[in-house]
Amino acid sequence: MEIERLKTALEKVEDPRRTDRGHVLHKLEDILIIGLCTLVCNGSDFSDMEDFGREREEWLRNFLELPNGIPDSDTFRRIFERLNPKMLAESLYDWLANNRKEGSVIAVDGKTICGSGNHNHKAYHVVSAFVAENQVTLGEIVTEEKSNEITAVPELLELLEIKNNIVTADAMSCQKEIVRTITSKKADYVIALKRNQPGLLENVVLYFDSFREEIPLFSTDEKDHGRIEKTGIPFINRPVLAAGTERLEWPKVSGRGSHNCYKE
Repeated sequence: MEIERLKTALEKVEDPRRTDRGHVLHKLEDILIIGLCTLVCNGSDFSDMEDFGREREEWLRNFLELPNGIPDSDTFRRIFERLNPKMLAESLYDWLANNRKEGSVIAVDGKTICGSGNHNHKAYHVVSAFVAENQVTLGEIVTEEKSNEITAVPELLELLEIKNNIVTADAMSCQKEIVRTITSKKADYVIALKRNQPGLLENVVLYFDSFREEIPLFSTDEKDHGRIEKTGIPFINRPVLAAGTERLEWPKVSGRGSHNCYKE
């Protein structure tokens, strides 16, 4: 990922200092990039940022101006404490988006953080968007309960640039509002369908049951843990749903997919 693109993205971040007074010694982008590089290299505090900068100053000058050398730890602390975190996050999301290819798969999933609960609140649940091709987490939102994942997913997707990408998710995210959010941002989706959408599920099951003999079967043979496992997945490549209200409520639905996977 190009540092120059990161510098361009960070130009959107508002400087919390009074730059009109003429006492600014260090450029904001220099401070932010050194800080981010420190965190990527497992640094944990503002002193680490200063130490990282001094140890790698010669390398950093290849792409940073550093007009007055490396900022001290107090400068890093003052900047990051006063910085608008949402503005910084959006700039980083834009930077990451520019380094993705069209058609990338963005996996949206929620995980409960073990040990994060106490007598004041339940364990926190984190909803994240992960790009497998880049091995990068594009963004995360913390919720207090797993049930809040349904409302957190659209909020997370609104923060991300997902145009011309494919969003995948489990059955909990099989919600009309989530699908509308994805398609409104010019992306496609692959979402599991289970009993939380009974009407849609019934329509799909009836189709597979009616045309089972005509539906091709995709199968695989895998040897693992000392045994041979055979998997069969009936797969169709044509619309399942009839034109009508149900289909209109699910934007861009094609009905392509599988049903009743079996294993031996």
